[in-house]
Amino acid sequence: MPLNRRKFLGKSAAATGVALAGGVAVAPSASARAPQKPAKRKKRYSFTVMGTTDLHGNVFNWDYFTDKEFDDKDHNDVGLAKISTLVNEIREERGRRNTLLIDAGDTIQGTQLSYYYAKIDPITAARGPVHPMAQAMNSIGYDAAALGNHEFNYGIPVLRKFEEQCDFPLLGANALDAKTQKPAFPPYFMKRLRTPHGRDVKVAVLGLTNPGIAIWDKANVQGKMTFPGLEEQAAKWVPKLRSMGADVVIVSAHSGSSGTSSYGDQLPYIENAAGLVAEQVPGIDAILVGHAHTEIPEYFVQNKETGKKVVLSEPLKWGQRLTLFDFDLVWAKGRWTVEKVGAKVLNSNTAAEDKKVTRLLADEHKKVVAYVNQVIGTSTQAMSTAEGPYKDVAIIDLISHVQAETVKEALKGGQYAALPVLSQASCFSRTAGIPAGEVTIKDAAGLYPFENTLEARLITGAQLKEYLEFSARYYVQTAAGAPVDPAKLTNADNTPDYNYDALYGVTYEIDIAKPAGSRIAKLSFGGLDIDPKAEFVLAVNNYRASGGGNFPHVPAAKQLWANSDEIRNTIIQWVQAKGTVDPAQFASVDWKLTRDGTPVF
Repeated sequence: MPLNRRKFLGKSAAATGVALAGGVAVAPSASARAPQKPAKRKKRYSFTVMGTTDLHGNVFNWDYFTDKEFDDKDHNDVGLAKISTLVNEIREERGRRNTLLIDAGDTIQGTQLSYYYAKIDPITAARGPVHPMAQAMNSIGYDAAALGNHEFNYGIPVLRKFEEQCDFPLLGANALDAKTQKPAFPPYFMKRLRTPHGRDVKVAVLGLTNPGIAIWDKANVQGKMTFPGLEEQAAKWVPKLRSMGADVVIVSAHSGSSGTSSYGDQLPYIENAAGLVAEQVPGIDAILVGHAHTEIPEYFVQNKETGKKVVLSEPLKWGQRLTLFDFDLVWAKGRWTVEKVGAKVLNSNTAAEDKKVTRLLADEHKKVVAYVNQVIGTSTQAMSTAEGPYKDVAIIDLISHVQAETVKEALKGGQYAALPVLSQASCFSRTAGIPAGEVTIKDAAGLYPFENTLEARLITGAQLKEYLEFSARYYVQTAAGAPVDPAKLTNADNTPDYNYDALYGVTYEIDIAKPAGSRIAKLSFGGLDIDPKAEFVLAVNNYRASGGGNFPHVPAAKQLWANSDEIRNTIIQWVQAKGTVDPAQFASVDWKLTRDGTPVF
């Protein structure tokens, strides 16, 4: 049959799915198209990393210095027993296999519970006990913890014993053996998380501690360990972890995020370097921040090299908060990548204490409560630190008096015995006090919650003046005649109470109407103006002597004597020896705040 052009075109169009009109191809309607395969769904996986930091020996929601349940003005709660309940809830909600639990350090110092098992019934003794913090953290199921600087307060043997008792690694990539310069502790921890999609997710946790350990615990670590900067060691280890197949890299850093240091230029490293690590070291997904005792639920830092945002979070100290890092991963190009990560904190005051934890350590708790309630003397009157930050109060004079007497006794008969002994002290707690009547260990210990030891340093009159000027920065400049609110007068530029020193043994005024650096007036000793060239002995704690707070002159001053016993114990022993605490024997108003020569109070 002859070919019919119209029929041919019709058949061709049907066969090819294309209609021709005037020689131009026209696409068929959607209904005429062949069905397409649905787009392949991406493989996804989510998991959560929980974090604590600066637990400082808190297991129970208990204040051993007041011997009652812990409470503060914000009604925070403390302790691992409460954290345990929050952890259990998150594991139940998200699946235990989809979670990790880590810590950013400062674990075994801070409460009388932790002190008791380091000094009174030490874990290092033959057949000694297991540290309460190890027992609690093992029970809760921690995966890893970074070392904090306070881990070294009791010496390396106590730390090594605690490490041995933990079921999880203590990480410190920048805690190096002084001789070999190799890590003295495991640098990292790696864990595989099983996914429903075949390949596991490999999560690496890199632990970094604080370089300030070299200063603050010099007596315990000198010649044994060195502590290089966090940025330097993170830059070394993060690429290694990635090359080992880590899909996610988390840093647990006992280092604040502010980029500042309290020890000045004594070390070439930054104390609070977590933000710098995020900014300078590529390949990090999240950083658990510690050390600064601040609350940062979620904070993003952009990495300079990659432009990627790194999430940082710092839960509040003592087990008051639990950080949650929530990771969303996607499978692409044969590997898992982090698509999204965010952070938030949970408040432990919303949780009941986990009875499993409180039952586990009930006996240890009772022993410590009995210990701190031992009566060691009596006081002729009640004394309080409430006004200590802005007035010369008797209870702070007690600390300084004990320190000065101890140093005088130690220097007796020696080259420097004839020099006047001055003493520094800070108001560590605005709620500490000694009652009238019986004085217990907890009363005396509450004045000094830190494990500082005592030193004697040689200082001149000129240096003394500069030291006091530096300390007086603590006050907010307040014009003469302006109203004075004690609640707003202190902590200028976020200076903490423990970085304001009052000196005992000299008299002086602090003119808060003047700018910082020119506030000290009428500085005298024995009723006479101090000669800038005169020499004095300063009784000072090892934290300050080592550069803590970055006060001038003292770190470089000649050390005349040092003691390894905690100042807290020295106060307890002094009260026991005296039997009676009488402020009339040691207290006087030697410094005061003024404005243009007129006393503020």
